[in-house]
Amino acid sequence: MTLDSQFDASALIQRARHIRLLALDVDGVMTDGRLYFQSDDQEIKTFGTQDGLGIKLLRQTGVEVAIITGRESRMVSRRAEALGIEHVMQGRDDKLEALQSLLARLNMELQQAAYCGDDLPDLSAIKHAGLGISVPNAPLYIREHANWITERPGGHGAVRDICDNLLTWQGHWPAMFDTYLHGKG
Repeated sequence: MTLDSQFDASALIQRARHIRLLALDVDGVMTDGRLYFQSDDQEIKTFGTQDGLGIKLLRQTGVEVAIITGRESRMVSRRAEALGIEHVMQGRDDKLEALQSLLARLNMELQQAAYCGDDLPDLSAIKHAGLGISVPNAPLYIREHANWITERPGGHGAVRDICDNLLTWQGHWPAMFDTYLHGKG
């Protein structure tokens, strides 16, 4: 884990210890942000397998994972189902309202939520979440409002960065790693 000097590591870790929900935007965070359409209007998205394992590992510790996206896509539903993500909110332009609605259903507070996004529709959720996260491929005016910026860009390991760091900051990483080191994973 490397933290940019602009972030106070101890404050960041303190925020991370309270996280019980990780909410993710899709395009630009879980993917590289590019949209592919075939001639039959089928949409294609690419998702990283390492990001997927990170999500599964994080969920094993009891942290809920949610997807909040402005677009609607069957590919997002399929990916969420494959990863066991129960909370999928598509077609939601007001990401903060969507996040607050989900938190109310889960009986959680904003301080217990981490939100990662990369563009203007994500800004209010990034700003108000207990841990606001952005990716390096986001515009500067988004990144400057985040508590933390992942090392890797969206679609190229950003989600895994988030998951691995939350696992570390919450004290789960040593046991998780040990399980895989000794072939029990």
